Amino acid sequence: MNKVIVIGSGIGGLATAARLTAKGYDVSIFESANHTGGKIHSFQMDNYRFDAGPSLFTLPELVDELFYLLKEDPRKFFSYKKKEVHCKYFWNDGTRLTAYSNIDKFLNEVNSKLDVSRDTMKKYLDRSQKKYELTEPIFLKKSLHKLSTYFSKNTLKALLSFLALDIKKSLNDINEKYLKEPHLVQLYNRYATYNGSNPYETSGIMSLIQHLESHFGTWIPNDGMVQIAKSITHLLKEKGVKIHLNSNVEEIITENKKAKGIISNGEKITSDYIVSNMDVFFTYEKLLKNIKMPKRVGKSERSSSALIFYWGIKKSFNQLDLHNILFSNDYRQEFESIFQKGEISSDPTIYINITSKDVPNDAPKECENWFVMVNAPYDSEQSWDEVTSRLKKIIIQKINSTLETNIEKFIQTEKIYTPQTIERKTQSYKGALYGTSSNSKLSAFLRHPNFSKDLNNLYFCGGSVHPGGGIPLCLLSAKIVSDQFKDLSNA
Repeated sequence: MNKVIVIGSGIGGLATAARLTAKGYDVSIFESANHTGGKIHSFQMDNYRFDAGPSLFTLPELVDELFYLLKEDPRKFFSYKKKEVHCKYFWNDGTRLTAYSNIDKFLNEVNSKLDVSRDTMKKYLDRSQKKYELTEPIFLKKSLHKLSTYFSKNTLKALLSFLALDIKKSLNDINEKYLKEPHLVQLYNRYATYNGSNPYETSGIMSLIQHLESHFGTWIPNDGMVQIAKSITHLLKEKGVKIHLNSNVEEIITENKKAKGIISNGEKITSDYIVSNMDVFFTYEKLLKNIKMPKRVGKSERSSSALIFYWGIKKSFNQLDLHNILFSNDYRQEFESIFQKGEISSDPTIYINITSKDVPNDAPKECENWFVMVNAPYDSEQSWDEVTSRLKKIIIQKINSTLETNIEKFIQTEKIYTPQTIERKTQSYKGALYGTSSNSKLSAFLRHPNFSKDLNNLYFCGGSVHPGGGIPLCLLSAKIVSDQFKDLSNA
């Protein structure tokens, strides 16, 4: 009883495979693509390399832990460095703000640029830290669907501090109450997008998300984000995990209310346990043909998606860093467009990621590789060709105005991802980057559990289930799954 099949090799699937291997299980991964990593992958265009998926790296110790569990030095496989600047922010009114990793430097920056006192800012950050410390042991590291989670000192402590969690108010409400200054409110509202949600609807508890950056820092792997997936894959191969690429899983075999194996490329393969890293919607729709999809999975509002332009830029811009945000004038209207109208605003916030700032070989000398993204609704059969054409003009105009340039003449090469592209390449239902949205006060707590309530020996990991999307939470979903397995390493 020690064979495990992991369906999908996103970061959650890779981490689950590592943790279960460390516990003494015989693990095999089945991946439909020709590479591991799921959303974490890269591609080459001309002389430019692009990370095609997540661009933000926080809590690197969660990756390091996988190597330590398997008694390896992570630095043997990959290295990373801490960023001195988290992000550079730009507003249409000419306001500029640099989010320094050094807290004193950042407090001074906010005070000088926005006239917000160090004390006001410090109190906000401290409040966010308290939320994180109260919820991290129970919400992020434990299953919320096991009774044992609720009979602990940590849970009692969180319940006694319920009001401090700001669950009943929206993120925007909290930011307006404690920060007040409009630029700063908008800046901290943007953290709702880290789980694909609307800051005017998602719970105020989400202010804890920024704590991952402000307190723990932001990082960049020496060879780009793709190195995270590549390094774990290398580790798994060294430890004997069998990774089957180009292996499409067509069905999870069930018998007597138990997962018994899979059918992949027409072949039946038995296993004692199955872990699905596939989007939970598609897991039910495509693989669990005799199991009714839970109502919450089928009918929940999807998270936001993205429209992404990958540009090779024949110029370097000293005013930009690795992470850059060009804000819209009307943030509320931008999110109403996405979630109520299923449209991209005519004045979207633009995110520009440039890994060549820290990974020089990602672009030719005096050139840069731009990952240009705007938040988009999930795919509901919009005319994406038309949308892309319209938005490209708007994005270029906004970049030109902000940076006082003519960016179009520097674009050497281009690739475009729409929500449809994202669904096709990553098996994310409707291109929703984070599965379901967290656009209600409790939805963050109501994601699909990390185990099946209908079938024994079936588990779920990754961004579409608890605790949510993004690299850190996907890594923690793997921990939650592996904690439900006995340790056979000393057996």
